[in-house]
Amino acid sequence: MPAWLVALDRHFPIRYLTMTLAVAMAMLGCFAWVGFDRLAWLALLGVAAFVIGMRDLLQTKKALLRNYPIIGHIRYLLEWVRPEIRQYFLESDREAVPFSRQQRSLVYQRSKNESDKRPFGTQMDVQAPGYEWINHSLQPTNIASHDFRITIGAAEGNRCTQPYSASLFNISAMSFGALSANAVLALNGGARQGGFAHDTGEGSISQYHRVNGGDLIWEIGSGYFGCRNDDGTFNEDKFSANATDPQVKLIELKLSQGAKPGHGGVLPGPKVSPEIAAARGVPVGQDCVSPAAHSAFSTPVQMLQFIDRLRTLSGGKPVGFKLCIGHPWEWFALAKAMVETDLLPDFIVVDGGEGGTGAAPLEFTDHVGAPMQEGLRLVHNTLVGLNLRDRVKLGCAGKIVSAFDIARAMAIGADWCNSARGFMFALGCIQAQHCHTGACPTGVTTQDPLRQQALVVPDKTERVLRFHQNTLEALRELVQAAGLLHPNQITAAHIVRRTADQEVRLLANLLPTIPPGALVAAERGEADWPHNVFRIYWPLASSASFQPLAR
Repeated sequence: MPAWLVALDRHFPIRYLTMTLAVAMAMLGCFAWVGFDRLAWLALLGVAAFVIGMRDLLQTKKALLRNYPIIGHIRYLLEWVRPEIRQYFLESDREAVPFSRQQRSLVYQRSKNESDKRPFGTQMDVQAPGYEWINHSLQPTNIASHDFRITIGAAEGNRCTQPYSASLFNISAMSFGALSANAVLALNGGARQGGFAHDTGEGSISQYHRVNGGDLIWEIGSGYFGCRNDDGTFNEDKFSANATDPQVKLIELKLSQGAKPGHGGVLPGPKVSPEIAAARGVPVGQDCVSPAAHSAFSTPVQMLQFIDRLRTLSGGKPVGFKLCIGHPWEWFALAKAMVETDLLPDFIVVDGGEGGTGAAPLEFTDHVGAPMQEGLRLVHNTLVGLNLRDRVKLGCAGKIVSAFDIARAMAIGADWCNSARGFMFALGCIQAQHCHTGACPTGVTTQDPLRQQALVVPDKTERVLRFHQNTLEALRELVQAAGLLHPNQITAAHIVRRTADQEVRLLANLLPTIPPGALVAAERGEADWPHNVFRIYWPLASSASFQPLAR
C-alpha cells in the first residue's frame, strides 16, 4: 500500500472511506434514477457497491475484506487472474520474499482444510544448486498417528520434576503488543484444541493468553516483563507467581532472537496501553525498554545458576534458553560452564538469522546472526562432542512452514520446531509488511481496536488448529515414505542437496558431524579437534566470562 494511503488510513480508516463512497454512489444513483434517465445505471452501481460493502463488513472469513470492504476484492481479483497474467505483470510463485506465494498458499490451504495438492509436477528447478530432497524407501512404513511428541525435562541427572510432553510443531515467540489481542486469542485457542504449545514472546503473559488455557512457553527477555522490579531488575516473587501457574509448561530465557540479535528494543510510551502495561508490569504511557543484555547475570556460570534458580522458583518446570549463534566462543563458554557445574538447561532453542520480527534495522535483519542451519548444527555437535546431547533437548525456529522444513531441521539436529510467521499466515496475514506501522490490513499485528475486529477469533482458531494438524499429517506421510517410524529417526544422511550442476551430496557430508565425546577427547589431547571451528574458538572460551581469552 502506498505511504500516503497508509497515512490517510491512520486518521480515517479505509473501511469507512469505502463505505462512505459506496453510500454516496448509491444516493447519487437514486437521484440520477429519478432526475436523469441516462444516468440511471449509477443507481444499480451504487446499490451494488453498498450491498457488497455491507456483506464484506458482516462476513467473518476474510479479515482483509472486513477492514477494506469493496477494494479488498481487487486483490482477490488479481489473485484469480494471476495464473494467466503473472508471467507478464506479477511475481512468480517462488519469487516473493521473505516467503514466496507458494509457501503462503500452502499455509492458507492447510489452515482452511482445502486441497494442497499441485498438478503438472514441481515448479522447482531440480538441476539448480541448492535443490534438496529426502530419500524415500521401497518399503514405506505405516504410522498410526500424526501426533508426534517429545518429552522435555525428563533427562536423567537434570533437576526438572515437571517434564512436558510437547508437540514437534509449536507456535514461536510473538508478544502481545506486537500481535493484536484477537490474534493472541486465536493462537492460544488453536494451541489448546490441538495440544501444542504457544510461546508468549518476551512481552509476558497477557490476559488474552489466559482466556483459552492453551499450553504456554513463558519467554523471559532482558526486560524481565512480568517478573520485574520498578528499576527493571528481576523479581523472584513475581516470577514465581506466574511460573507456577499450571498453564505455563516451559520457561524460556531469551538471550537473543534471530532477526535482531544483540539489539534490544523500545516500545514507545504512547503504545504502552493499560493492557500491555499490565502484562509487562510497566507504567502506562512510559517507554518500555528491553536492554540488549541481561542484568541478572554476567558470566556463563552465573547464567546457568540463574536458570537453575528459575527451575526451583517454578516448582521444577523445564527451563531453557533461546539464542541466535553469534561469536562461537560465547556458545562454547556456555558449554564449558555446563560441563564444569553440571547445571544443564532442560532445552535450548536455536533461532536463525532468517527469523522474523515486528521491526528491526535492515542491517540486523540482513547481516547479523547465524542462519538456523549453521547455528543448530553447531549447538547439536557441541553437545554431542561433550556427551551431553541426551540430556538437553533442542528446538529451532527460522522460516519453518512446511513438513519438509521440519524434516530438514530434525535431520540437522532439532528435536522439535517452532514457527511464528507460519501461524501468522494461518491467522490471515498476507505479508503486507506493515507490522511496525499499526496499519496491519488483516488485524494480526495492530492494536487498533477497529482493525482487530477484522480478525474473527473462532474462525481463526480453527485455522490455527488445522494448519498445525495438516502440517504434521504431511510430516507423517514424509516419514512413512522414508521408511521410518518417527521424525526423530530422520538424520542428515536422509537429506540430499545439489551443490552444483553435476554434483549432489548428502547433508551429512555437507554439515560438520562429530562423534560422541570428540570434544572431551580433544581437550584432553587424546584426539585431534573434530573441526576447525572447535580448533580455533574452543581454546578462546572460558566458563568465567563471555569475553574471549587472549590467544
